[in-house]
Amino acid sequence: MKITNVNIYHENHVFQPGCIEIQGEKISAVHFSDTNTLNEEIIDGQGCYAIPGLVDIHFHGCMGADLCDAKPDSLPIMAEYEASQGVTTICPATMTMSEAELHKIMQNIGSYQPTSHKAAHLAGINMEGPFISKKNKGAQKESNVIPCSVSLFRQLNREAGGKIKLVDIAPEEPGAMEFIEAVKDEVIVSLAHTVAGYDIAMEAFQRGANHVTHLYNAMNPFHHRRPGVQGAAFDSGAFVELICDGVHIHPAMVRAMFQLYGTDHICLISDSMRAAGLEDGDYTLGGQAVKVEGPRATLADGTIAGSVTNLMKCLKNVVQNMHIPLEQAVESATETPAKSIGIFQHCGSISVGKTADIVLLDKELNVQKIILAGKTIL
Repeated sequence: MKITNVNIYHENHVFQPGCIEIQGEKISAVHFSDTNTLNEEIIDGQGCYAIPGLVDIHFHGCMGADLCDAKPDSLPIMAEYEASQGVTTICPATMTMSEAELHKIMQNIGSYQPTSHKAAHLAGINMEGPFISKKNKGAQKESNVIPCSVSLFRQLNREAGGKIKLVDIAPEEPGAMEFIEAVKDEVIVSLAHTVAGYDIAMEAFQRGANHVTHLYNAMNPFHHRRPGVQGAAFDSGAFVELICDGVHIHPAMVRAMFQLYGTDHICLISDSMRAAGLEDGDYTLGGQAVKVEGPRATLADGTIAGSVTNLMKCLKNVVQNMHIPLEQAVESATETPAKSIGIFQHCGSISVGKTADIVLLDKELNVQKIILAGKTIL
């Protein structure tokens, strides 16, 4: 396959005209001028942007399915929907569930085998809870919150087939620092749902944490005398997640964060729940009732309960409504999240030898074509 007449998102984070050659599932060549190489299939990109398939490292569900359903058909539904939107690599997230439910969820993940060529690649999972703070639980169920447990984490990871890429914790809780030191070489530790101040967060990063879950949400505000997790993340060089659905974070703050942290540390995420891709109505998240009205999903008490969007829509929103340059937005939705969970050798850029996951966008950033592992799925 050869994709011609496209503006390719270069490894140097700029767009350049050229063509892309694919052999099997891999990118075999990238030329920054059209060539006459013969291929079985030629796709005329008609001047579109060619970007890497997006990488969402934090979402819970879509199209009525949720990772915590622990049903064999949930992950396939999620993976196919995400791929159809141009999100070709996924790392879906659990919730703060009971231990019994977590075992079922992990066992279901451990047995997952993709059966469709239209399913996004499962890079792993994000374990959001139950090792969090009850004081900043957000939409997590308080009765299921427990202290960090190395033995429980390792058992769950075994059941998941070693697929846990991220584990989210509140570092101020008893045993959290010891947990970080014990598992830092096995999994990425992310600070989340926390009331930690700057000093505790810095200690957590110094002990081995290097990621922050949905920055600003479910943590104390960024204050000029109390910089908290946000300030510690900046000083330590941690990766930070931003939900850019237009509900969770004000556009001015998004622009400020791109200036502060830089695109090489910002991971755009959707944090979507099962209503993504569906109409307004009543749904559930982590065993709690959620009402969806327009772009907002809330618990009965008004707490924001994830988003109802997908990462491609977040990318478009960041560029068109928050005025982040396209080149920066693409990096933060592809390369940076891939690097943050250690899978950049496989995806996240249009590079020779990587899996041929490529999305063509028109000038209005509408998806025109999706190539997944070298096959056209849209």
